[in-house]
Amino acid sequence: MQSSGGTIPASPCGRSLQKRASSSTCLRWLRNTSISPSKETGERRVGRIRILPDILINQIAAGEVIERPASVVKELVENAIDAGADRIFIEIESGGKTLIRVSDNGCGMSREDALLAIERHATSKLQSEADLFAIHTLGFRGEALPSIASVSRFSLVTREPHADVGTEILVEGGRTVSVQDTGAAPGTLVSVNQLFYNTPARRKFMKTPATEMSHIAEIVNTIALGNPGIQFKLSHNGHVIYHFSKAGAVSDRLYEILGPSLSGRLLAFGMEADQMHLRGWVGEPNLTRPNGRYQFVYVNGRPVRDRLIQRALMDAYSGWLMKGQFPVAVVWLEVPAHTVDVNVHPTKSQVKFIDSHQVYNAVRGIIAKTIGSTKKSPVDEHSAFPTQKQPPNGEPFVPTRWEEMVPAVGEPMERFSAGSFPGTPPFRPTQKPLSEMAETAETVREERSPDGSMISFDELVVIGQLADSYILCQTATSLVLIDQHAAHERIVYERLSRVTHPESQYLLIPQTVECSPREADILARLAPRLQSVGLEIEPFGKHTFAVLAVPALIDAAEAIRIVRELIDRLIESENIETEPTILDACIKVMACHGAIRANQKLSVEDMKALITQLRTCDFPARCPHGRPTWIAYGMREIERKFGRLGSMTG
Repeated sequence: MQSSGGTIPASPCGRSLQKRASSSTCLRWLRNTSISPSKETGERRVGRIRILPDILINQIAAGEVIERPASVVKELVENAIDAGADRIFIEIESGGKTLIRVSDNGCGMSREDALLAIERHATSKLQSEADLFAIHTLGFRGEALPSIASVSRFSLVTREPHADVGTEILVEGGRTVSVQDTGAAPGTLVSVNQLFYNTPARRKFMKTPATEMSHIAEIVNTIALGNPGIQFKLSHNGHVIYHFSKAGAVSDRLYEILGPSLSGRLLAFGMEADQMHLRGWVGEPNLTRPNGRYQFVYVNGRPVRDRLIQRALMDAYSGWLMKGQFPVAVVWLEVPAHTVDVNVHPTKSQVKFIDSHQVYNAVRGIIAKTIGSTKKSPVDEHSAFPTQKQPPNGEPFVPTRWEEMVPAVGEPMERFSAGSFPGTPPFRPTQKPLSEMAETAETVREERSPDGSMISFDELVVIGQLADSYILCQTATSLVLIDQHAAHERIVYERLSRVTHPESQYLLIPQTVECSPREADILARLAPRLQSVGLEIEPFGKHTFAVLAVPALIDAAEAIRIVRELIDRLIESENIETEPTILDACIKVMACHGAIRANQKLSVEDMKALITQLRTCDFPARCPHGRPTWIAYGMREIERKFGRLGSMTG
C-alpha cells in the first residue's frame, strides 16, 4: 500500500484478503506499525489517534447542547430556577446574536464554585451514581456553562447573599481571561456576547434576529408557564416583550401567556392514582390550532416534548378533530423521580417512563373523559369533511365576492355567483365537452396529474359530483376526480398573487383580536406590512388589536379567523420578517377561506366554469398547500380493478 510520500505496510485486516484476520492480529499490526513523515517532503500524511484539547471538546459539546440563542436562554434560565431564584430577567439584543444576558436573585456562588462552574462535568446537582436515577433539578450534567463559554465571549458575575463581594469571570472562546472580585447584587448575572463568533459555520446557519427572537420567546413562554411562582421579564433591544409577575395561581399565569380568548375556553382536569399526579387544562373540542405549538407538557416540572404524552393527547381527541388540526393543552404530570429517565437527550427535552402504558392510559383516559363531558359534537370519523352549516332558508352559504372583485387570470369567462349555486336536486350528466364552453381556449391544454398521468382539459366531460365535494369527469381514456375546494383555492391564489395592491373594505364595527404576549409582539411588528395586502390592524389595549379593514375579497365575518390563522402561520415560519413570506402567507390564508367549500353542491355549469378557470392557472395540478387538485384513473387501471385485463369476454 502506497501513500503520497510514505509506504504503509499492508493491513492483514483488509477486505482484499481471502481469509479474514483475527481482531488480535489487527490490533498487533496497529501497535507495531508506525506512520513516519515522508522522506521527500517531511510532511505527515496519516495522523495518530489523540486526545482532543478541552476547548475543542467543549465546542463539540456545544454543538449538541447549544443549537441557537434560544438554547442558551433555556440553559441559563433553568440554572437560575435550580438556584432558587424567584425573579429572572432576560435581556436580548439582535435576536441573541450580539447579547444574551440573564440575571437572577438566586443563591449565587462562591469564588471557588464559580470557577468550577465553567469546567466540564462540574455540578452541584449530582453526588453519586444513584442520584442520576432520581433527578429533581432541571440541570445535572455540568455541560451548559462550559459549552456556552467555548463559543462566545462570556462573563459570569455572582455573589452569595452573605458574602461581602462577588466574583467576576471573563472567558473568551473557552479560555479564561480574568477572575476578580467585584461589587454585585446577590444572585448571578451571565452575559453571552457574540455567540458563535469563533465558529463561523455555526454562526452562518443562524436565522435572522426576528426568527431567533421568536424561538427565544417560545422558550421563555414555556418555562414561565411551568413556573408561575417566578417573576419573568424578557426584553429585546430595550423593548419589554413579556413581564410576568408572580402568579398567585397557575390559572393566572395561563391567562397571561395564552390570553383571554384561549384561556377562557379551556377545560380543567385532574386525577391522582398510584403515586401519579396528573392535572392541567385542555381546549374545547372545537378549539384547535394548525400545529402543536399550543401544547405544553411538564414532567416533574420539566418542560418536555414527549411523544408518548402527545400521542395520548391526540388519541383522546380521536373523532373530535379535523385532519391537520391540533388541540390546545397544558399537562402537568408528577411521578416518582426514579420512574422516569430524563437523561435520554442532550437537551433534556425528552423522557422515558418505566411504565409507559400506565402514563399513556392515564393521560388519554382523563382527557377523553374531560372533553367527552362537553356538549360539542364530534367529527364523523367516516367523513373527510365537516358538515356544512345551512342558513335558515335551506340554501348553502356561498361567498359572492371572488368573481366580482378578482380579475380573471386569462380573458373573461363564466363567473361564479350566489345565484349559480342553488340547492337544486341532483343534475343529469352532460355529454357536452368543456372545450365548447371555454371561449378563451385557443390551444389544447394538457397537464400532468400528480400521479404522473397526462390529461387534456379540453377533453374533460363533466359527469357528476361525488359527496358534494368532488367533480367527476371523464375523457376517452380516463376517469378524473377534481377536488373542488383545492381547485378553486388554486384559482383564487393565483389571481390574488397578481393583484399588486388589493382594495380594502373598512369594517363598520372594528373587530378585536386578543393575543398572547408573543403573538402580540409579532403582530405589532408586522402590522405595517400587512397593509400591503389590504389588512389594517392597530393596537387596542394590552395584547389586543383591532382589525379596521380587510381586503375587499374577504367576507368581513371571516376577519378574525383569517388574522388568527395568519398569526399561526407566520409564527411557524422561519422568516417571518421577510416581505415575500408575509404576502404569500396572507394570500394562502385568504385563498383557503375564500374558496368553495367541500360539501357544497354545484350545478353542472358551476363545475364547468370551475374547470375552465382552473385550466388557465400556471400550476393547476396542486393547491397552494401542495395537495393535488385532481386524480386520474386510466382505463387500464380501472379494467385491472374489475379483472377485465386479458379477458376475452365483453
